[in-house]
Amino acid sequence: MFVQVTLKISYMKKILAILAIVCISTQVFAQESKNTWPELKAFHAIMSASFHSAEEGNFAPLKEKTAEMYRAAKIWYASEIPDNYKKEETKKTLEALMIQCNDIWDAVEKKASDAKLKDMITGAHDTFHKIVGECKKN
Repeated sequence: MFVQVTLKISYMKKILAILAIVCISTQVFAQESKNTWPELKAFHAIMSASFHSAEEGNFAPLKEKTAEMYRAAKIWYASEIPDNYKKEETKKTLEALMIQCNDIWDAVEKKASDAKLKDMITGAHDTFHKIVGECKKN
């Protein structure tokens, strides 16, 4: 009986070890698939700092980062679209975002009002969310 209990415990340890490996592998794979588009991540860092500050009435980050935001949008537009996105729709929406970012940069250079800049960055932010949400395959 002692041998049988020892075997059952050994067998259970193996099952637990396999389950742990599966869980860890699943988490690693999930994180890797979230980070498969580094250009999105790079653009988001700039957009987030610019948009959320402007939302609160602080336009300095937006004004300082418009050229950088446009360049990040351009690099993102030129990058390979991952398979979990609708390629044609995403490409068109990325092009629209790149144009919006260029227009914001131009508006900042021409000293547009903060109200105008807020409208423009809000539109670009909405376009960004369309890409990360609506352009994904179901």
